[in-house]
Amino acid sequence: MSVHVSGTGAGTGAGASGEGAVLKRLSIPEFSARKGQEPLVCLTAYTFPMAQRLDGHVDLLMVGDSLGMVLYGFDTTLPVTLDMMIQHGAAVCRGSKTAMVVVDMPFGAYQESPEQAFRSAARIMKETGCQAVKLEGGREMAETVSFLVRRGIPVMGHVGLTPQSVNTLGGYRARGRGDQEAAGIMADAIAIAEAGAFSVVLEGVMEQIAQAVTARVSVPVIGIGASAACDGQVLVAEDILGLFSAFKPRFVKRYAELGNDIEEAAERYAREVRARSFPGPDNVFGAIKKHG
Repeated sequence: MSVHVSGTGAGTGAGASGEGAVLKRLSIPEFSARKGQEPLVCLTAYTFPMAQRLDGHVDLLMVGDSLGMVLYGFDTTLPVTLDMMIQHGAAVCRGSKTAMVVVDMPFGAYQESPEQAFRSAARIMKETGCQAVKLEGGREMAETVSFLVRRGIPVMGHVGLTPQSVNTLGGYRARGRGDQEAAGIMADAIAIAEAGAFSVVLEGVMEQIAQAVTARVSVPVIGIGASAACDGQVLVAEDILGLFSAFKPRFVKRYAELGNDIEEAAERYAREVRARSFPGPDNVFGAIKKHG
């Protein structure tokens, strides 16, 4: 459990609370200082109730554009809009108190120019209350990252397998199988970190590359389908809970099978409604009492 408090001198960890302590979110500098220290715990969140459940157990809640596939049923993340990200980002910020919240920049909202990226990022931060934005891309996005950071917008990078480039990459296969591709991933991570990103997500790469990138760059590397050697890990919450069954990548571990529980609950509810056993006396107002 990760709880961040002010006024106690405490950092993170269960029990890090005291009289008069005020809950506060993990800050960007605190997050960055965890490089090479206790692994950073990150999960996606797209809704108010999910944010409430996850907050306090994680260091970072990521409002990923993966919501397009998980919540909306799109085949890729490409149809996701800026307005969609803002609405979900605001809900997650309202539902959380201690975790840092990072919101994805959707496809088409930042690639045109650094100026376009700033307008989009400024909207996201102003209208959601999040602490940072995340964008995909390596060396080609370094100028944009630097532009945003110099103007007060914290940026998390994302290199390796970048879902917004699925058409260019030719699918969701793991990256870095050859020397040239591996060198490119390393160069991308270095460029984004040196441009000022406070952290870099490294997705879907060969393990040895993830280890090398983590050792080389100066900011926390958050792995997803990468390596346990990374400075932290992120997964889609619905994946680890067994709620999203469209596909199960190799790097996902199921910690629960809540999808089965939902189906069983719906089946029991339907059976009781059809049998007129629900609602019962405890579920209606002014129930008529039967006298013997």
